[in-house]
Amino acid sequence: MPVKIIKKKNFQSEGTASRNAQTEIEILQRIDHPCLIKTLDFYQTDDSYYIVLELMEGGELFHRVKSRQQLCESVTKLYFYQMLRAVQYLHSNGIIHRDLKPENILLSSQEDICLIKVTDFNQSRILEETMLMRTLCGTPSYLAPEVFTQASTTGYSLAVDAWSLGVLLFVCLGGYPPFHEGFGNLSITEQIIRGEFTMVPSKWKHISDQAKDVVRKLLVVDPSKRMSINEALQHPWLQEQPMLATAHRLMCSPIATAAVMEVASESGISRGKRRRDDEEHD
Repeated sequence: MPVKIIKKKNFQSEGTASRNAQTEIEILQRIDHPCLIKTLDFYQTDDSYYIVLELMEGGELFHRVKSRQQLCESVTKLYFYQMLRAVQYLHSNGIIHRDLKPENILLSSQEDICLIKVTDFNQSRILEETMLMRTLCGTPSYLAPEVFTQASTTGYSLAVDAWSLGVLLFVCLGGYPPFHEGFGNLSITEQIIRGEFTMVPSKWKHISDQAKDVVRKLLVVDPSKRMSINEALQHPWLQEQPMLATAHRLMCSPIATAAVMEVASESGISRGKRRRDDEEHD
C-alpha cells in the first residue's frame, strides 16, 4: 500500500506549508467518492504524519498519455466523465482542488476501461460559499488566467478547476499541452492570460466536433463565461449511454475493501492504539 509521509519538521516554521499539510489531511479524511483517492489509514508520530492510501495499480494518467502520445477519444471520454464527477463532488462540499493535472489522476489498472481517482490535495482549500481565493499556486501550465490576473486583487473561484480540466482534456485528446514554450514569442503565462492555443490539424483531425467544443468552452478566459462542471456534465459529448453505463459500473465497484483489511493486518497497529498514542503525545 502507498504511504504518504509528511515530515513535520518541513513546515514547523512555514505557515503556508503547515496549513497545506493540515488541510490535505482534513480533506482526505473527509471525502468519500469513488473517483477520489481514499485514505485507508492515518496516524502520526512526533516527527511525521503517515497517510495510507489505496493502491492504484494503473499509475498516473501522465504516464499513460506519455506512453501513447494520445488517448483515443472513447477512453478519454470515460476518464473525463469520472474526473468531472469527482470535481463536482469536491465543489458541492466546498472544496477547490487547484492542482488538477495528469500527474494527479490515478488509474485503477493497466486496462483502458478502468476507474480513475483524483489525488493530491496539498494545494486544495475548503471554501466558504462566498469566499474567493487569493493565492498563486498550482502547476503553471494548468493554471486559469484569473489566477495570474486576479489572485492578488479580486481573487478567483471554483471556476479555476474547470479551466484545469479543460487543459487536461486537451492533453489527453491532443497529446500535447495547449500552452507551452515555443508558441510564438509569448510566454506560457501570456498564452494562458490571452487564452491562445492551437489545435494542430494532424493531431485533432480524428477528434469529434463535440469533444473540441467541450475543450473550447472550458478554456474560456472569462470565468463568468466559462463552462461550469455541471454544464460540462450535461454536454452532448458526455451523454453517450454505453459510456455512462460503464462509468457507473466502475464507480459502483469498490476496489479497496480487501486492501483496508490487508493494511490493518500488516501494520500491526490498531486504530485504538494509535488514538492512545496520540493522547499520550498531547
